[in-house]
Formats: sequence, C-alpha cells, structure tokens
Amino acid sequence: MPGSSPGMTKGEYMTPAEIAAWQPLRPAADGRSALERARAAMQATGQWHDAQAMGRRWAIGCVALEITQRCNLDCSLCYLSESAEAVKDVPVAELYRRIDEIRALYGPDTDVQVTGGDPTLRRRDELAAIVRRIRECGMRPALFTNGIRASRDLLAELARAGLVDVAFHVDMTQRRRGYDSETALNALRGEYMERARGLGLAVIFNTTVFAGNFADVPAIAAFLAANSDIVSFASFQIQADTGRGTERGRPAGLTPDSVARAIGRGIGTELSFGFPAGGHARCNRYAMALVCNGRAYDFYNDKDFATRMLQAMAGLAFDRQDRRKAAATAISWILRHPRHLGIGLRWLAAKAWRMRRDLLAARGRVTKISFFIHSFMGACELERERVAACAFMVATADGPISMCLHNARRDDFVLKPIRLKLIRSTADRESRYWNPLTGGLQAESRPSAPPALPRRRKKGRAKV
Repeated sequence: MPGSSPGMTKGEYMTPAEIAAWQPLRPAADGRSALERARAAMQATGQWHDAQAMGRRWAIGCVALEITQRCNLDCSLCYLSESAEAVKDVPVAELYRRIDEIRALYGPDTDVQVTGGDPTLRRRDELAAIVRRIRECGMRPALFTNGIRASRDLLAELARAGLVDVAFHVDMTQRRRGYDSETALNALRGEYMERARGLGLAVIFNTTVFAGNFADVPAIAAFLAANSDIVSFASFQIQADTGRGTERGRPAGLTPDSVARAIGRGIGTELSFGFPAGGHARCNRYAMALVCNGRAYDFYNDKDFATRMLQAMAGLAFDRQDRRKAAATAISWILRHPRHLGIGLRWLAAKAWRMRRDLLAARGRVTKISFFIHSFMGACELERERVAACAFMVATADGPISMCLHNARRDDFVLKPIRLKLIRSTADRESRYWNPLTGGLQAESRPSAPPALPRRRKKGRAKV
C-alpha cells in the first residue's frame, strides 16, 4: 500500500508534493488478499492490536461511490469543490466498472456508499440500476442523502433493488429554511424515519459537528437513541477545513473525546468509544448502546469478553436489515462452537442482571444503536500514517483512494477525463475519453479548464 512504509512519524503531515504524488490503490502484485493488505497497513501504522477490527473482521470500513457532484443544498461545511456544479454525472458504464473494481479489491460484503453530491439528483432509473449492480456483486449498497428527494416511494424502489442502508444527513450546516436549531431539526429527522419505516432498511443519521451545534450533540444523541427501534446507526463527523465550505477553523475543544463525552451525556451513560477499534484511532471512534425502557447501556463494557468474541467471530457476517436474523446468526454460531457457549451465557447473564429492572418494565424489549465519531483531516493537514491506514475510501477512475486525500485533491479526480471503451463492432474497437465538463467524448486525456459558473449556480466559497 502506498505510504505505508515503516518508520512514519506519528502525526507528521504530508507535503504538497507527497499529496500530489499519492496514487489510488491497485491490486497487490504480491497476491495478498484485501484482509492481509489491511492488516499490514494497521501493523505499519501502529494500529494493530487484539481489538482491531480492520484487517481482522473486514478489509475496509466502506467505499464511497460518488455518482454525481451536484447537490440541492449549499452547506457551510461542504467537502465538494468549487467546480462541482459544473461537473456532469459519470456515465453508468464507468460506475459499473468501479463497482466491479471495488468487488475485486475488497471482496463480498463490502459496504458501498452511493453518494455525491446528493445521489437522488441522478436519474431515478440509473440510481436503481447502480444499487442493483452493487447488490448483485454481493456487496452492501447504502444511500447517502440529505433526504430532500428521498421519498418513501423512491426508498421502496431502491429497497427492492437491493438497498441495505439509508443514511440521512441532517444538521444546521445545511441552513434549511424553517429550522433554527438542531432540536428543531428533530422534526425533520422524525419525518425521514417514517419514510423508511417498514422497508427493511437500516436507518442511519449523519451529523456534522461544528462550533454552531456542538452544544446540541447531547440532545441529538438522546433523540436518536429514543428512536433506536428504527435508527440503527448515528454518525457524528467533526468539521474539517476542506472543500468549498465557508466555515473554517475547528475549535480546539472540538475533538473525538469531547464529542464522545457529549454523546454520553445525552444518552445518560458513558460508552466505550474506540473499542473495538475500526481503523486509525485518530480517525474513528465506535461504540454501541443497548436501549431498554428508555435507558442506555454500554454494549462493550466487558472488554475481555468483547475482544475474545471479535477474534473468534471475525469472519461472521451479520444482517444489518433484520435484527432478529442478526441475533439468530450469533446464536447459531455459538451453538456450533460450544466452547464459547459458557462465557457467552455468563456475559448474557451479567448484562441481563444489570438491566433487570428495565427488562421487566419493558417486557424484555431491547433495541440497539451504534454511535460513530469520524474526525476528517483538513486538506492542508493530512497525516501520512492516517492516510496509509484509511478505512474510508473513495472510488475514482484510477482506483480507491483515502477520502481525506481525495477531498484535498478533489478536482484532480472529478475533472479528469475518463477513458471509455466503445465497441461499435467486433472489428471496430477504439478508446475515447469522456469529458466531465461537457459530457461529450474527446480523443485526448487532457482536462479542460473549469468554466466560469453564473452566480446562481455557484456554491460555497465560490459564491461568497
């Protein structure tokens, strides 16, 4: 893997020349599997330990497939570039090729985020076809959207096409009319929940955390935990100086630790954030809570047991859409591995005893919600080892690359002409380059200069 050589200094920033030279991931010439590559990256960057999931349970956290650069919001912390609104949608054939490449590089059960821009601005039949292709490749498609055009009818169609997750991004950086606070936005979050209810989709909510809403993080966490019957995952993404957004300068007190404490205050219990680990510790923090009778409990409070199970069940895939199936998978595995049955029952008994009053009051009904904190890097503050250990990649025409590095060099990727193979007949084969600014074909790979956009189409810093 590029940049994963031993001896990297912790926290050392990449130079502009290094950023420009960093290349997307290609298949390993030594024949290593994706899991082996991930494990080697964790070892080279000092992130490998008994509770590390990357390289043990999965080869990559997720891969973003950007199917459009267009968006119907103008967020103050947008990661898109000033050129985004001029970029045409990538041809479906090229997206299919990228999907196939993701499958070849990372294998089945890879989480693929269908994102943008906002993917719902893509033609509906094309969006459904892209989701279907991901699912047919044995991977898990997730729709990442602001929800404006994600109607229940569209979500139902995408669920039939194989969609597994729907992630709604809602927060005050979007400056939506009629909502003057994060708590006011809970009404919109509730509306989006109901759109997805009963469709068999795992529902996720993304929140960008910045100075303007940090004080509201406890209230957001409490609201999402109270709706854990439908919400399975809540992601809090700390602001980063990148892209076309106008908000700049992360406050010194805004850190993964401070966000974790805020979530704990909101749900009324401290969670074991960062255990198990999911990639680099300075990038990602994960935790899970069980919710019973309105009270939250830390799922991973017994770290010895959790570490043992992580290692023993590393190759097991759980159904995120059906909690009963996920529980049945775990129970079936334990029955097939009776040596773990004793410690599993002791853990279950201890957990039930701790929750006994709430279990009685709720008649045994328990839901769960996972919390995730992601600390993206600024475009001018890319740490070598974090890029080398990245668990969040973006699919480009040349292969997957770290999301933070992609954001720092976004125009290099989205404005680059894409080579397409056109087959007119078996005897007539030729290559042409698709121009992302015109949507037409050209004979050369040379990019065009971004056109000057009219003010009504400018967004972010370009508009200001």
